[in-house]
Amino acid sequence: MDAQSRGRADDIDPADQWVLNPHTGNYELRLDQSAGESPVAARTTTAEDSGRRRTGSPDGPRREVPGQRSRRASQSGGRGAEATATAGRRKRKSPKARRKKALMWTGGVTALLVVSASIGAYLLYERFNSNIDTVDIGDAGNKDVLSDGPMNILIIGTDKRTGKGNEGYGDKGSEGHADTNILFHVSEDRTNATAMSIPRDLMTDIPDCETKQPDGSEKVIQGTPNVRFNVSLGQEGRDPGCTMRTVEAITGVKPDHFMMVDFNAVKELTTAVGGVKVCMAKPIDDPKSHLKLPKGESRVEGEDALALLRTRHSFGNESDLDRIKVQQQFLGSMIREMKSSDTLTNPTKLFKLADAATNALTVDQGIGSAKKLMTLAQEIGKVDTKNITFVTMPVIDNPAEPTPITVVVAPQKGEQLFAMMRSDTSLTEVKQKEKAAKSKQAALLKGPKAAPADVRVDVLNGGEIAGAAGATVTWLQNEQGVLKSTNKANAPEKIKKTTLAYAPNQADQARALAEMMGLPATAMKPGTADAEGLQAMVLTLGADFKGAGIPITGPAKAPEDIQRASADKAVCAQ
Repeated sequence: MDAQSRGRADDIDPADQWVLNPHTGNYELRLDQSAGESPVAARTTTAEDSGRRRTGSPDGPRREVPGQRSRRASQSGGRGAEATATAGRRKRKSPKARRKKALMWTGGVTALLVVSASIGAYLLYERFNSNIDTVDIGDAGNKDVLSDGPMNILIIGTDKRTGKGNEGYGDKGSEGHADTNILFHVSEDRTNATAMSIPRDLMTDIPDCETKQPDGSEKVIQGTPNVRFNVSLGQEGRDPGCTMRTVEAITGVKPDHFMMVDFNAVKELTTAVGGVKVCMAKPIDDPKSHLKLPKGESRVEGEDALALLRTRHSFGNESDLDRIKVQQQFLGSMIREMKSSDTLTNPTKLFKLADAATNALTVDQGIGSAKKLMTLAQEIGKVDTKNITFVTMPVIDNPAEPTPITVVVAPQKGEQLFAMMRSDTSLTEVKQKEKAAKSKQAALLKGPKAAPADVRVDVLNGGEIAGAAGATVTWLQNEQGVLKSTNKANAPEKIKKTTLAYAPNQADQARALAEMMGLPATAMKPGTADAEGLQAMVLTLGADFKGAGIPITGPAKAPEDIQRASADKAVCAQ
């Protein structure tokens, strides 16, 4: 547009009417001026009355916006001088107005960033979601991500040969047996966890299990007695739900979820985290696994990490039990690496780790999405590393074999450990005993106890064992002298934990029965109103009930000589 055309109102470019005011830093609408004076010049004159300008020194030159040509007289209506005076008196925008304008711009940019971030998060969520493989295990696990009480997660490492470079590991043609198995128990208060390794060569009975077929139909696979634990997966079409049922049959602990990984997962996860620090008590040179490591500390990832976890000929007596020790030490180190600040504050490493983890995992539908896995990870992350204890299931050589190759559960030590997990008793020094002694719940077990003949109780079965209420009443009457006990058959619904409901004036009876049954303080459910007449307490047996005369709670301490390790301590493999 040429200079002359600016004088015609019809040809004025709207953008040309806004000029930068150097004193405020804002663009302002340019108004009619007389004698070529600009609004900036007019305001500068006013400022000179105070002896100061906003820019430059008092005697320095002013920065002015060039004056605008006068508009047509018909447009100003002969009010040019008046308009000029009014413009000269126009006030600067208040700081409040400028802040409001800045906030409008900032809010718009923020909204755009939020939308962009949401799109990015959605794309990441979709990517991670598509990585995850799931298996429908029916009622073998928990449909919800979290549970109100303790959580039990079965971690399964299979020997299936998938991926490039894995031909030298596992059994050729394997469907993917349960080669490495860890039952990860997280306490109800999330202060501690027990990771119990289950030997693959454990001889056990595999129960019947219902599996989902690819076409959606259901198939019951018959159980097999006296076979190795590792064939609870893969053999005869068994899925991870069959392995979960086998674990429950052995320990009495029902897994809520499973996570299954193969050889590739080890390589991908260790690479994503930047390697895992390990320590060797002696140099390692295993020609079968091609593992070569120096004495002392080193960092392994990828192929070397897999070779370390798979080797059986570099440690101890070359048994699976010695390999389990190395695996536990390795996993402890990996947990420390994942929870380190180097990982948690590194977005690139976190992305690689999340991508590798979701790509490597096969899980049950209860945790079969990125959001659900994140929820589970956050819950497990509450446990301090120092309170995660690795332990191996107590076993002995199989007495049925002349030259033992397999193992069986150690009768006494095994049941002690299982009972501790069922009763949610920590294997670590969490310093909860002092707190428990002071808690109101624990205090319910302290005080005078009624004589067995004065205990009156109705027994209901809310567990899994048929006839449990009747068997318990028989035991109470014949073995404990509780003659006023009554079998009330099945409870209205199944419950996980045994409970004892009683009135305040029945507290002495409740304490006596709790001692006989081995009930924990958490089982005590006192009411608020006193019982009247011959009203009885109500004992409801839960899934934690294992038989008449078997204490509901486990021992306060695990056997001293069982193999264990802490996740927060580095130990050199021998």
